[in-house]
Amino acid sequence: MDGQRVGSGRRGQPRLGLDPMSLINKMLQDLDARGGVPTTAGSPIHVRPVVAERRRTPWLLAGAAAVAVALAGAGYVGWRMLQRPAPVTAVVVPPVPAVRTVLLPPMIKPAPVAVVSEPAAAVASEPAPESLPASREAAPRALAQPVEVVEAAPRPTRKQLREEKLREQKLLAEEQRTEKRRLAAEQREAPEKAEQAGAAVRHGMGVPQRAEAEYRRALVTLQDGRAGDAIASLEQVLRTDPRHEAARQTLVSLLIEAGRPDEAARQLQQGLGADPRQPTLAMLLARLQIERGWTGIETLQRTLPYATGNAEYHAFLASALQRQARHREAAEQFQAALQTMPNNGVWLMGLGISLQADKRNKEAFDAFQKARASANLTPDLQGFVDRKVQQLSH
Repeated sequence: MDGQRVGSGRRGQPRLGLDPMSLINKMLQDLDARGGVPTTAGSPIHVRPVVAERRRTPWLLAGAAAVAVALAGAGYVGWRMLQRPAPVTAVVVPPVPAVRTVLLPPMIKPAPVAVVSEPAAAVASEPAPESLPASREAAPRALAQPVEVVEAAPRPTRKQLREEKLREQKLLAEEQRTEKRRLAAEQREAPEKAEQAGAAVRHGMGVPQRAEAEYRRALVTLQDGRAGDAIASLEQVLRTDPRHEAARQTLVSLLIEAGRPDEAARQLQQGLGADPRQPTLAMLLARLQIERGWTGIETLQRTLPYATGNAEYHAFLASALQRQARHREAAEQFQAALQTMPNNGVWLMGLGISLQADKRNKEAFDAFQKARASANLTPDLQGFVDRKVQQLSH
């Protein structure tokens, strides 16, 4: 009954699955059939009796247990394969490099001696993994190598320090004396070097070029407001080139502004004495002479041959002659000036005055008429010319 209950289900119902006990019973029945066990009388041909448990041999039970365990293991393996997750890609991690081991020498106190160890004894080579114990044993031997011991220098005494300080002071004093001697020598040689430099400049440049360069430096000094230095520089220019007209004119102007007319007149005379062909200097000197009560005519006449065509020069000489009542000569100089500037009203008026004084009234009337028509006279001079025209018209 037990074999039927385990091996089969109820009639009309499907089996729920493979029952291990049913399989065991079926296998036992097959064994009994091969052993020739007769069927009982009255039993159906297809029904076989179930052998009692006492007749089961131990090896049969062991085989049945093995089969059961195999079947159970196969089912568990199949269920685990269905539940297995997707494979994960493995990440290869590079090996970590080995750490270099450095064996340091034992610490030695710095006093009273200084210990200097050799580099070869201070650093040990990197040991291999398989030879790590051997390297650990060799480390004490490497550290035990002999080191070089250098004795420290003895500390200087106070006397030695004082002697060293005195030596330094002596060296410093000697350097200072040497520097002073060098500076003194340079100061003594400075004038000679300046003269040599000047000679080189003079050798490379002509007199006019050097005078012009010095004159430009004097103008720069004057622009800086140093009139005294400018006067000295201009005097140096004239010593270099006495014919430098611009430098002499500038110097004379500065001397006059400084209230030194005598020095200005002397500079003009020196310039005209060196070169009388300087009409401008002659006019300046004549003006100074007239202001001081002189006539200035001699100075102007000396340079007159070099002033041909200079209207200003002729008119200035005519005025100087007119002051001295030398009207005929004055009229000639006015006429020479009017040849260059015929419409100058002042010069036409001066010509009329000198012609009238020389009893040349008709020529004087014409000169006054032209002066009134020039329209470049001041109101006072215009009234004077109008009266002269009326006077000479009768």
